[in-house]
Amino acid sequence: MSDSEDKSSKTEQPTEKKINDTIEKGNLPVSREAPILASLLATMAFIAFQVRDGAGDLLLVLKTTFENPLQWDLNTSADALHVLHMLALEAARFVLPAAVFFVVGGVVSSVLQNAPQINFERIRPKASHISLSAGFKRIFGLRGLTEFGKSVFKFLTIGVVVGTLLMSGLPTMMRTMFADPVLVPELILELAMTLLSGVSIATIVLVAADLAMSRIHWRRDLKMSKQEIKDENKQAEGDPMVKGRQRQIARDRVRRRMMTDVPFATLVIANPTHYAIALRYVREEGGAPMVVAKGTDLIALKIREIAEANDVPVIEDKLLARSMYDHVEIDQMIPPQFFKAIAELIYFLHSRTGSKVGVATA
Repeated sequence: MSDSEDKSSKTEQPTEKKINDTIEKGNLPVSREAPILASLLATMAFIAFQVRDGAGDLLLVLKTTFENPLQWDLNTSADALHVLHMLALEAARFVLPAAVFFVVGGVVSSVLQNAPQINFERIRPKASHISLSAGFKRIFGLRGLTEFGKSVFKFLTIGVVVGTLLMSGLPTMMRTMFADPVLVPELILELAMTLLSGVSIATIVLVAADLAMSRIHWRRDLKMSKQEIKDENKQAEGDPMVKGRQRQIARDRVRRRMMTDVPFATLVIANPTHYAIALRYVREEGGAPMVVAKGTDLIALKIREIAEANDVPVIEDKLLARSMYDHVEIDQMIPPQFFKAIAELIYFLHSRTGSKVGVATA
């Protein structure tokens, strides 16, 4: 079956089991634009909260360091390493908040899309990841063309936004040529924040659209054929052939156990050839008579044969045998509606044989 035929047969919505299995494997709908938006917002936060104050402190350290180099004793390599270590700490103090912003932004962008989970399935080596044919399909297939179209649209949209903002800010940039140089950094920061704000707003729209499209594609890829749904239901309920075999084995075990209990029965009630119920009644055991075996046709004949071979009385009563068969279960006492009839039969056997029916025998 070709890929097109296989996809055309997948017309049914995915089941809950298919969705849960897919999620457990780490296959979740994600937007590739969300991390980009998180990076833009992290950059804006870094500029707003760190650059304005932190840059001044860093520049002051650099100015103090390089304006008066004679203050540093650089006679040995250890002295040079000491100066470099100090400068590295100052630079790290300035850059560390940026790293924190980017890490937090990346984590938040991932958590907001899907619940966090630990899954090693996505990083497990797969032959398809290094397959040239699979890679060609990913790049030039429908999904690859879709991603290319999204990239072109994103580039054009952001290009238009940036171009519009730059054109509107062109007079301000021209005035910086005649402004006090001290004011230039502030103007550059304002322009950068304006550009980042415009790009972020445009990216928010792209992320919303990409999230919707990714979930639509994800649900579409999970669609199932009618045969797949049947196979899943069969797997959930169990293979009918296997279940039938298990039931057959259980019936065989019950039948063998029944036959071993028939010799210890008190009497057998039979419908000459179609039904047979073996009952055991021992007064010392208490309770009503117990059903030790029952069966129809060949099993009924086998019960009668074993009973006669072990001198267990067999009483033929068509109506009673048929009625009891439908209402009694093996290893259970007979229902109350049969107490009188069975009591009369036991009394009859006692009076006929003179033996004490109901006394335990081995």
